[in-house]
Amino acid sequence: MPLKPKTNQKQNPLQKQFAQAKQPGRSEPKMQPQAQAAKPKARKDSHSVFLFSRENYLIMLAGIGVLVLGFLLMVGGGSSDPNQFHPEKIYSWRRITLAPIVIFIGFVIEIFAIMRKPKAQ
Repeated sequence: MPLKPKTNQKQNPLQKQFAQAKQPGRSEPKMQPQAQAAKPKARKDSHSVFLFSRENYLIMLAGIGVLVLGFLLMVGGGSSDPNQFHPEKIYSWRRITLAPIVIFIGFVIEIFAIMRKPKAQ
């Protein structure tokens, strides 16, 4: 028993045209092109445009270097024997005070590099 399509369903105009075209003895309907989405215009110049200027990227690189230096200052203090604890190594001024300050300065440099507007050429 084949299922019959419901005839009381609403059809959009394209479905109606398609259904009429399938009827025997009728020629193919002329489909009207639908409106296409507006495409963005291509740039006239062929080079890629960067978000930041060269100076900004150099400042970011310097900031990353300062961050790496801060994390390297924080590393260490371990012992070859796990049963020994050396608080003077772990809680040294370099690891507790200097390294976080250097890392904070690195983040400030990164924020400055992102926020800095490039000079007009």
